[in-house]
Amino acid sequence: MFKTLTTLIRGRAREAEIAIADANALPILRQQLRDAVSGIDQARRALAVVIAYAEREKKSALRIAGQLADLEGRAIEALNHGRDDLATEAASAIAGLEAERDTTARAIATYDAEIARLREDLKLAEQRLRALQRGLQLAEATQKSQRLRGTLPQGTLASLDEAEATLARLQERQGHAEATAAAVADLSAGASAEALSARMAAAGCGAPLKSDAAAVLERLRAKQAQG
Repeated sequence: MFKTLTTLIRGRAREAEIAIADANALPILRQQLRDAVSGIDQARRALAVVIAYAEREKKSALRIAGQLADLEGRAIEALNHGRDDLATEAASAIAGLEAERDTTARAIATYDAEIARLREDLKLAEQRLRALQRGLQLAEATQKSQRLRGTLPQGTLASLDEAEATLARLQERQGHAEATAAAVADLSAGASAEALSARMAAAGCGAPLKSDAAAVLERLRAKQAQG
């Protein structure tokens, strides 16, 4: 039972740890990237130090090469002049310089290999850092967008739908009112024209619009005569 409780406590603690990490993923990621930037800066400084050591060894190699050439030349001159003692002393110094030259060469080779490795590691680290920084920017932009979406009050979309329906009904009524007004205007214009024609006919301008009793009686007499 005790083991079960211990396992349960550990499980709950792990779940709480994951929940906290998920809820604070962006701040954690920002700090991790700051730590990575700091580590890369340290790697750059370490590379600079190794490069400086390598340059110092290369300068030593040039110095040793110059000394060897000078001593060898002088040793040969000493032999030419029968100064075996000086030539022997020069040979001893040359042997010491050659040993130093070989040690320096090995040091340079070691430094060059380390510099190449550090450069490659630094290049890969910088590439990964840039990718993570782009990912962080995208995550921050996404979070801002989600927060903006979350600020839209509940029911806003429904209100917009209702407002659009109200506007559509208003436009429909306005269109109907405009059509009615146009029809009334047409009717009014027609009525005005008819009234004007009647007044003009009554004044003897043109044929009469309505048949009067005298005209009807004259028409009947004409039919009687024909019959």
